[in-house]
Amino acid sequence: MRPPRTDPPALLVIAHGSRDPRHAATVRALTARVATARPGLRVDTAFLDFDAPSVPDAVRRLAADGVSDAVALPLLLTRAFHAKTDIPAVLAGSAAELPGLRLRTAAVLGPSPLLTAALERRLRAAGVRARDRAGTGVVLASAGSTDPEASAVIAAIAREWRRTGWCAVRPAFASASLPRTEDAVRALRAEGVRRIAVAPYVLAPGFLPDRIARGAREAGADVLADVLGPAPEVAELLLRRYDEARLGAPTALPLGRLALA
Repeated sequence: MRPPRTDPPALLVIAHGSRDPRHAATVRALTARVATARPGLRVDTAFLDFDAPSVPDAVRRLAADGVSDAVALPLLLTRAFHAKTDIPAVLAGSAAELPGLRLRTAAVLGPSPLLTAALERRLRAAGVRARDRAGTGVVLASAGSTDPEASAVIAAIAREWRRTGWCAVRPAFASASLPRTEDAVRALRAEGVRRIAVAPYVLAPGFLPDRIARGAREAGADVLADVLGPAPEVAELLLRRYDEARLGAPTALPLGRLALA
């Protein structure tokens, strides 16, 4: 008899998808970093829309390859419609089709101090230094959601991040909620903030991140950071969420108070 397989559960990262090819390329760069950081872990990628493979196709591929245990990880920063409705529905359908595959779902990524650290990394790369902190206002620009829970999380992150020494941190949204990025930049300028940085709280390029960037430029922001992308802190967070799901550990993390090094 063959000995039972002792491979760790596979990790299936589920991204939103986009018509913009930069989105899938960034997601794959992130999942490649995760796979490199955890040798021996199978890391697959699937998309809810626009890109391939779809979630059902990715799950079928896992089963066809003999995988019996997997963790599905929503590549999302907040618990909104996709996390609460879309992903559970598509995973439930896949699980019903393939009863021999145990499929667990990890928590969404945010909030986490690791994401705050990734935001700070992107601001540093854009030219913001520790000595600039007290004189810089930050616009925390997210994609936006009609879900009030998601909007409240963004507002809470902004409040907590402000306590690390920034002149101000204001939330902004590219869709669904207000204010828009350009409005938040102009409001800070009207309050006398001399240097304003826009920090996109988004994982990959696409239509809404482009809207954030356009609003930052139109309103005259001094600094525009890049999207979070395959930042090492994001890769570490994916593995943390994976471990929490496979071990049944609590998923809630404090926002933290990380300083800009």
